[in-house]
Amino acid sequence: MSEFTHDAGRRETVEKYFDMVYRLALSQTKNKDSADDVVQEVFLRYIKKERHFESEEHLKAWFIRVTINCVKSHFTSAWFKKTEGLTEDIVFETEEHGDVFYATQELPEKYRLVIHLFYYEDMSVEQIANLLNKNISTVKSQLHRARNMLKEKLERGYDFV
Repeated sequence: MSEFTHDAGRRETVEKYFDMVYRLALSQTKNKDSADDVVQEVFLRYIKKERHFESEEHLKAWFIRVTINCVKSHFTSAWFKKTEGLTEDIVFETEEHGDVFYATQELPEKYRLVIHLFYYEDMSVEQIANLLNKNISTVKSQLHRARNMLKEKLERGYDFV
C-alpha cells in the first residue's frame, strides 16, 4: 500500500473535509457555536500533528473519529458545563428539510450519529461499524430504531417550535 501524506496539500484537505466535519459537529452538538469550536479543534489537531494516511478513506475516517471525540470532549469540558445554550433558527430550503433536521436533533446521540453517517456521509453499515467499533448488527439495529423514531415523529406532526 502506498503511503498517503498531506504535507503539501493541507489547505486543500481542510477545504475538502470542512463541510463534512462541520455537518457532523452540528448534528451532534445541535448548536452552531459549539460546532464551530469542535471544527476548530479538529483542524488544529490535523495541522499540529504529523500524520500519514494510507488512503482517502483512512483520512475521512480519521476526521470523523476525531470529530466525534472532540464533540464528546466539548460536552465534558468545564466551560460547556457552565454555559447555557441559545435557541437558534436555522433556515432550510424547504419546510420538509427543516422538519427532518429538527426531528433528527431530538433523537438520542447514538441514533443521531448513525443516521448522520449513513445518510449524510454516505457510509455503509459496515464502515460505520468499523469506525465506531461496533458490531454490524448493532449499527443495523440503531439505524432501524432511528428510522422508526423519525417516522413516528414526522407522521404525528411533530411540533418543532
